[in-house]
Amino acid sequence: MAVGKEILTWYEGAWHEGNAPIIGAADHAAWLGSTVFDGARQFDGARPDLDLHSARIIRSAEAMGMIPPVDAATVQGLMEEGCARFGADRALYLRPMMWSRDSAPGIIDVEPENTGFSICIEALDMPAAGGFSLTVSPFCRPRPDMAVTEAKAGALYANNARIMADARKRGYSNALSLDVEGFVAETASTNVFMLRDGVVFTPVPNGMFLNGITRQRVVSLLRADGAEVVEASLTLEDFDAADEIFVTGNIAKVMPVARYKDREMGTPRMGLRARELYWDYALSGGETVAALRSMAGGV
Repeated sequence: MAVGKEILTWYEGAWHEGNAPIIGAADHAAWLGSTVFDGARQFDGARPDLDLHSARIIRSAEAMGMIPPVDAATVQGLMEEGCARFGADRALYLRPMMWSRDSAPGIIDVEPENTGFSICIEALDMPAAGGFSLTVSPFCRPRPDMAVTEAKAGALYANNARIMADARKRGYSNALSLDVEGFVAETASTNVFMLRDGVVFTPVPNGMFLNGITRQRVVSLLRADGAEVVEASLTLEDFDAADEIFVTGNIAKVMPVARYKDREMGTPRMGLRARELYWDYALSGGETVAALRSMAGGV
């Protein structure tokens, strides 16, 4: 699926213009779903946490039983090389991918050593804040004993896609989904935060959703900025009583929620502050707000 119109693909030692074919019809990934991927961003000349995204695809491949053909440093270097071909002023979505090519006859698990690797970089503007809406999905997230939830695996996204498709059919941007214990997990494509009485809450990672890199970064930035951030098991009733809701993910990084179910959420002060902190972090080259203040002699 192309998300942008300008695409650059790295595969088998070379860069290719456009949506290059990389998976064969008989590859394990084509019919048994062994793909893993990661998503990172370039915007305003910054590529925040690129090292963490490069490391996570290695872990995802290993969780799926594959032996990665490259290390994280190589993934990061190639993504930086590809970004340079577009230029620092371009907003880009960076997607390294790995997949299994072979399995033994009659056996559905992967052949660990025969792992494909590619990077797809697409021009994609950063969405502006405003107009993002949430409903609640009827579809749940699986437990770790039901799916390989510790990997950013393509196979998990069929469930995510129906969560989003159902939400969009009902006129919303996305939807909260519950875990099998009945607690809020995340949306179809983002982690989620809420504000109540001045305290920021976010679902505690319990293995039923990815503890996103942007999520972790926003938690640390808000805490460094003096906000109280609590990771907890949260219910829909908690979100119904929220003063604000915002989400984090790689497409938009931080996005305030303007409408939750049938309620207009009002001015998203904490959501906009989280977005501002993230942009400051990214454009500072990865220094936290607290570290920058310390270097400047402030508190």
